Amino acid sequence: MKIEITTLEGAEAGSLELDEAIFGLEPRADLLHRCVRWQLAKRQAGTHQTKQRGEIARTTKKLYKQKGTGNARHGAASAPQFRGGARAHGPQTRSHAHDLPKKVRALALRHALSAKAKGSALVVVDDVRLDEGKTKVLKERFGKLGLSNALIIGGAEVDENFARSARNLPHIDVLPVQGINVYDILRREKLVLTRAAVDALEARFK
Repeated sequence: MKIEITTLEGAEAGSLELDEAIFGLEPRADLLHRCVRWQLAKRQAGTHQTKQRGEIARTTKKLYKQKGTGNARHGAASAPQFRGGARAHGPQTRSHAHDLPKKVRALALRHALSAKAKGSALVVVDDVRLDEGKTKVLKERFGKLGLSNALIIGGAEVDENFARSARNLPHIDVLPVQGINVYDILRREKLVLTRAAVDALEARFK
């Protein structure tokens, strides 16, 4: 698969042959769904918790005698029926994470890359470097490229001026190639890869 390379100024910078095994697959929604669900579940804090009956600081004295009152049989004010009592079957602190095989995660990433390539939402730029960290400058360059909602993947390290300039732009995410993931790819309209990022991805999946 051949794709044209551009610069941040919108000029042509040659072309690149993309690996069909990474960017030319037929996207599978089930794989993408499994990986996104795994990512979102893993990042949940799971710190929500309500008190059970044994954790409520209320008297354990019997409210009234067992028989003869006509009321229900109660033994403590910490029961869920009473105001100030415990909550029945409430959430408890736990991990929401579940397992997903490493090979499935790697395959899902290739399908996410292929989905962007197939949908003409993949842009390859020569490099992402700026001489000054000014958001206004970067916004003008993104306007030339038609980027308003995009994930930008740099090389092993992202240029500091570029990262600082993009930080204040809404719907723009910047990550090094090590941080590329399925969820961030799918949540943005465009995927922008540098030439170094493409080389790193092809080396990773060899």
